[in-house]
Amino acid sequence: MNIGQASRASGLPAKTIRYYEDIGLVEPARRGNGYRAYSGAHLHNLRFLARARSLGFSIEDCRKLLSLYGDSHRASADVKKMAQAHIASIEEKIAQLEGMKATLAGLVAACHGDDLPDCPILDDLAGEAVGGIHE
Repeated sequence: MNIGQASRASGLPAKTIRYYEDIGLVEPARRGNGYRAYSGAHLHNLRFLARARSLGFSIEDCRKLLSLYGDSHRASADVKKMAQAHIASIEEKIAQLEGMKATLAGLVAACHGDDLPDCPILDDLAGEAVGGIHE
């Protein structure tokens, strides 16, 4: 199948598929006219990559996961370790987002939201003390 067909079948944009080819995640055959030729195995790998990326795995993690998937002698412990590390990374990001949300919620609560120019949100973004005396 050509890249358009692979795109439709995998749900990935053709641009993403080309990028995955450029970085060596997929290596389709080339026809005599130079066009890419994707097989069922390529399509399977593209779907695998789409799912892994949707779960937030990095490109390098995807490369490792594809390698492990293709290795019939792999240890599931290696895959589990990668997934656990990814969960820890997600938990860290969630904590950071919760902190950002709490900070922003406090600033929104401190803002009168009226016709006056005083705005604790802008003051905070400018590095000025909220509720303090500004020079």
